[in-house]
Amino acid sequence: MFRMFRGGHSGGWRVTSISPVVGEPLPFVPALSVTDSEAISLPLVPSRNAWRLVGVASTPRYTERAEKQQLTAVQAELGRLGATSAALIPIRKSEAWWELTQEERRKIFEDKSHHIASTLRFLPAIARQLYHSRDLGGPFDFLTWFEFAPPDASLFEELVAMLRQTEEWSYVEHEIDVRLVKEVLSA
Repeated sequence: MFRMFRGGHSGGWRVTSISPVVGEPLPFVPALSVTDSEAISLPLVPSRNAWRLVGVASTPRYTERAEKQQLTAVQAELGRLGATSAALIPIRKSEAWWELTQEERRKIFEDKSHHIASTLRFLPAIARQLYHSRDLGGPFDFLTWFEFAPPDASLFEELVAMLRQTEEWSYVEHEIDVRLVKEVLSA
């Protein structure tokens, strides 16, 4: 199943900011739609969307069984009623990262950067899902999606700041930070 993030003029999420962290920005759009599809196809007519990013939720690549069990025990599902704030953070890592072996990337990911161990304390307040897009030919390797309640916004800022200080993040060559608020329809 493909997850599509379409930045444009309509969608279930209102865009509050699009900030380039490293590299070129994405064009600003007022809204984001998030949809799932069994296939990716190009539109037959020109799209009114400014951009479209596609990824696939996959099996954890650098997670050992005990870590996966810890994460599963405390992580929240996406789509919680009170989680009306979100962030889409697409990233692309350098060729130096991809030239490393799986074992070398794992050592940087967890042994040195403590990606899993240090982020457990942010769960379940922050729900997250990683979508892989490198093999789909898009401009990013990963699309990271986070949802949280507005009172947990400072906790989310702490999480992102912590991750950006790790050795793992020294391999990021393009990162955009898209912040969103859930559009709630009134009756």
